Amino acid sequence: MPTKRVLVAGATGLVGHAALKQFAAQKDGEVIAVSRRRPSETFGARWLPLDLADAAACAALAPELAGVTHLVYAALHERPGLVAGWQEDEQIRTNDLMLRNLLGPLESPALRHVVLLQGTKAYGVHVRPLTVPARENRSEMHEQPNFYWNQERYLRDLQRGKAWSWSILRPVLIVGCSVGSAMNVIPALGVYAALMRRAGKTTLDYPGGAGRVAQAIDADLLARVIAWSGESDKARNEIFNVTNGDVFVWPNVWPAIADALGFTPGDHVPLPLDREIRPQEQAWAEIRAQHGLTSGTLKEFVGLSFEYADYTMGYGRAQPGPPAIVSTIKLMQAGFCEVIDTEAMFRKAFAEMQAGKLLPPR
Repeated sequence: MPTKRVLVAGATGLVGHAALKQFAAQKDGEVIAVSRRRPSETFGARWLPLDLADAAACAALAPELAGVTHLVYAALHERPGLVAGWQEDEQIRTNDLMLRNLLGPLESPALRHVVLLQGTKAYGVHVRPLTVPARENRSEMHEQPNFYWNQERYLRDLQRGKAWSWSILRPVLIVGCSVGSAMNVIPALGVYAALMRRAGKTTLDYPGGAGRVAQAIDADLLARVIAWSGESDKARNEIFNVTNGDVFVWPNVWPAIADALGFTPGDHVPLPLDREIRPQEQAWAEIRAQHGLTSGTLKEFVGLSFEYADYTMGYGRAQPGPPAIVSTIKLMQAGFCEVIDTEAMFRKAFAEMQAGKLLPPR
C-alpha cells in the first residue's frame, strides 16, 4: 500500500476536478475519487461510484478506502433554486450527514489529514455586508444557519485527542474548469457568449448588475493550497481564507472575459441568464453539433451555474453592492504566498474549456 493515499470526495465538482489534477500530478501516492457520476476526467485516479447521502453505501465501500491518509472533502449538496436553498434545513441536514457518512467509516490510524471546504457564507455574505476585511476569527457561527457549522463541529469533535489533523479552507468565488457544477461561472458565461455569436453578435454585452469590489480564486491555485495544507505543520487544525491575492469588479474584468471568448466588449445590458439562457437547449444542441463539442446538454454542462452567475454578478442590482473582501494574511504568514492575476485566471479557465472542446473555439 502506498504511503500516501488521497481520497477526493465530490470528484465531479469544480474543486474536486482541480484536486484530482493536482494530486495525480504529484505522483507520490495513490489517488481515489468518489462521486455519484463519473468525472469527465480522472487524471489517472481510481474512481468509485458513491452517493454520500447513502450511509449504507458509504459503510459498504469502507474496505475499498482502507488506508486513506488524506481526505479532500469537496462534496456539496445543493438544492434547485440554489440561493434560496442556502438557508434551508434540508440542505443543511443533508450536507451534515454526507460528511458523517463518509468520514465515520473512513477514519483509521492511517488517516493524517482532512481538508474541509467552506466559503464566504461563513461571514454571512449571502445575508449582509461583510465586515471588511473578513477574518477567520470573525465567522458568524452563532447567527446564521449553515451546514458549515454542523460539519465543522463534527470534525472538531471527531478529531479531538487524535493524531490526524484538519484544515478548513474558505475560498471566495472559485473559477476553473468543471462540468455540471452548481457554482462555476465559466460554463454559464461561455454558453451565453456562444448563443450571442449564434445570433450574429460580435460584441459581448455585460449581463450583470452594478459592480462591487470582490475577490476570486483560481481552482488550480486552490488545489495547491489544499495539497500544501495536508503537509504543513502550520496548517494543522487551522482555518484559512483563500483568494487569488487581488480584487476585481465584474464590469472592469468584462473586457478580458469578452476577449477570451473572441468578442470585443459591449455595453451594460442586464440579462437574467437563468431565465433567458438556461431554457435554450435546442440552440445549444446546434452549437454543440457545429463545433463537435463534448459538453452535453445545458443541464449536464452548466448545472445550477446560470443562477449562480446571476447572483455573483449582481443581476438586478442598480447601485454598487458593498465590498466583499477577505483577509489572506493568515495564509501568507503560515507560508503559502502564491498568487495569480484574476484577469489571467478568467482567460486561463476559458482557454482550458475551449481546448477541451467544452466551449466553442475563440
